[in-house]
Amino acid sequence: MGMIGRALDLVFGSGAEGLRQTAEVFRENAENRAVRDQERMAQALAQYGAEFRATRGIFDQVMDGLNRLPRPMLAFGSIGLFCAAMVDPLWFAERMQGLALVPEPLWWLMGAVVSFYFGARHQLKGQEFQRDIARSLARVPVVIETTRALRDAEDARSDEDRTDQDRGAEIGGNAALEDWRASRGGNGGMRP
Repeated sequence: MGMIGRALDLVFGSGAEGLRQTAEVFRENAENRAVRDQERMAQALAQYGAEFRATRGIFDQVMDGLNRLPRPMLAFGSIGLFCAAMVDPLWFAERMQGLALVPEPLWWLMGAVVSFYFGARHQLKGQEFQRDIARSLARVPVVIETTRALRDAEDARSDEDRTDQDRGAEIGGNAALEDWRASRGGNGGMRP
């Protein structure tokens, strides 16, 4: 047995620590992986949060306002064309004949410009949404701690209320309340 024990000690090491180290050669330690994942997530959130400015300057606000104009202008412009066709059909027909003379490559170019504009706008809004998600995720630990503190305070208050009720029951109730009920005829002023 001594020889087998030495062979096992040589392969697995001595005790549970040696067995754990040998097992980690074949399978990753789940607890260590969770710690690494948590650290990586915290670093990613910190980096992601640093990429975006929390405050926006006047230029950014003006550009954002200008970026909001094309969609309403396209919608109201289309409605305006229908109204113009009904109000003055001859004027409308002349304008549409002018549009019919526009060459097809120019229509393709216009379609590409509009597509790129709305695609870039969609990407910008998607990035803003992701930034808001990252901010919310960064606040989760604070919210959890605040919620825990509020629940602890509520538990302490309910414990105090129970203690006060127990004390009141031991003393014989609330003397002022009993006097008031007696002055009202025993039922506290309630009608039978």
